[in-house]
This record gives sequence, C-alpha cells and structure tokens, in this order.
Amino acid sequence: MRRKKILFVCTGNTCRSPMAEALLKDEIRKRRIKWWDVTSRGLSAEVGGTISKNSALALQEIGISLPKFKPRQLTQSLVESCTLVVTMTEQQRQMLEECGNVRCVKDICGYDVPDPYGYGLDVYEMTRDILKKACVTIVEEYILKFEE
Repeated sequence: MRRKKILFVCTGNTCRSPMAEALLKDEIRKRRIKWWDVTSRGLSAEVGGTISKNSALALQEIGISLPKFKPRQLTQSLVESCTLVVTMTEQQRQMLEECGNVRCVKDICGYDVPDPYGYGLDVYEMTRDILKKACVTIVEEYILKFEE
C-alpha cells in the first residue's frame, strides 16, 4: 500500500504545527495505524531555529518529546505531495487553497487555533489541548475513513 501524508502548516513552524505533528504521530502510534506519515512546515519558517520552549514543555507534560525538531519552510511541491494539508487558521488555508487538499482546523473542529507565540505556558497548554482534539477528529474523520 502506498504511504499517505498529512502536513500541518502554521506561520513559523515553532509552536502550533510542530505540536500538531507530534500529537498526531502519537495518536497514530497508539492506534497502530500504518501507512500514514505526518510532518509540519511554516509559511515563514526561520531556518536554524527550534521548537518553542513552551511548545516543548506543553508536549513533555503529556509524555511527548521532540528533541531534534527543526523548523522547516513550506514548499509547493510538499503541499502537492500530501493527502491532506491542515492549516491552523482560515487565513492560512486561503493562502494555500489553490494548492490541493487543504483544510484548516476550523473546517475539522469548528475553531481556529490562535498563535500562542509570546504567551505563557498556560496558553501553550490550551493550544496543545485544542490540537489534541483536532488530531483525534482527523484520525476518526479522515484517516480511518480513508482506510475503509
């Protein structure tokens, strides 16, 4: 079976999309789903950076770590190679909607995911929890239905 790919997109690929990537990978692993790869990119990622400290802490609180994560810039060829592209906001989706199978978290769960950058750990924890719910919905509404 050919592998399928889900891509999460946010602004800088340091807060929301890396958390979403890690959370969906964890959900896929727990459910023993095969043939799906998960990655993330930023619309304006700074090469050479790292995941934000609070994103890493929010994930560590639930037993997930991303020690080697590096922000990466979005490319059109990557978007075109993905089965599903998920942006954090409607505005980001609108920027990419001509590229292919692009949805935003609001399409999936009914709400945008605000950028926690510059806020305290509590906002990152709230963002993590929103993304965790979105990832469960992605598994149930997209991945499992695609597998049927």
